[in-house]
Amino acid sequence: MPTHYTFKIQSFSLMSKHSLERYESEDFEAGGYKWKLAFYPNGNKSKNVKEHISLYLVLAGANGPQTCWEVYAAFRLFLLDQNNGKYLALQEEQKERCFHGIKLDWGFDQFLSQKAFTDTSNGFLVDDACVFGAEVFVRKERSTCKGECLSMIKDAVMYKHVWKIENLSKLDEESYDSETFIAGDQKWKIEFYPKGRDDGKDSHLSIDLALADPTSLYPTSKLYAQFTLRLVDPVYSSRHFEYGAKATWWFSASSPKRGWPKFITLGHFSDKSLGYLENDSTIVEAEVTVLGTASALE
Repeated sequence: MPTHYTFKIQSFSLMSKHSLERYESEDFEAGGYKWKLAFYPNGNKSKNVKEHISLYLVLAGANGPQTCWEVYAAFRLFLLDQNNGKYLALQEEQKERCFHGIKLDWGFDQFLSQKAFTDTSNGFLVDDACVFGAEVFVRKERSTCKGECLSMIKDAVMYKHVWKIENLSKLDEESYDSETFIAGDQKWKIEFYPKGRDDGKDSHLSIDLALADPTSLYPTSKLYAQFTLRLVDPVYSSRHFEYGAKATWWFSASSPKRGWPKFITLGHFSDKSLGYLENDSTIVEAEVTVLGTASALE
């Protein structure tokens, strides 16, 4: 059974006076979903509509399906001719439309010309009042896909963390972690390998940037980050050591760290003339900018 819904607008002229570009009706239910009507008294400017009114049926977003669900519905939109008690009904040529998380509304950019709408002889606007309606019949729904949503971050902020490591000669563990720090709403840490790792073992110093708690991410979520790791010369900034240019990487629960097994040779690192090793301590600095996130569509 189709569901019928009507809504009445009184004091219509005040909508233009108060520059109300869009009006949404209250939610109504049809086929187990929440719907509403969206009305543009001066046309939908985002669609470059002029000299017409626009009217749409909208699957209410808060209660609508997620992106990978589709709801197929047939519908008609109405405008009451108050002079004759009849409705002007518009229905798209396509019998049904697919509503989903990316496309929540269907309807008519040019529902009716403003000239015809305001002509009192047509009965659509009487005593500054009008009545719109909808008939909605939900035919079917289905889950359609697996996918991913990428969100890039506008005006991403760079975060810096400085870690002073002391008593290097007494470090006998394979690796050491810095205190955690926050960048892009995530916890991070620097991993320091005083005798190297992998193909840098016993010949190089190894340094990585890592997620401090990768299990906090959903298995299908990823973070796109730009980062720099450097050894700091506390006296001459021009002699800071960085391995290549800024790096980028997709960090995730399955790939929680990125860095360099051969960051710097142990010989260069221990060369006191270079300034990286001073009084049995060194300073490691990380600059991290989270540029985007990716997560599964549901």
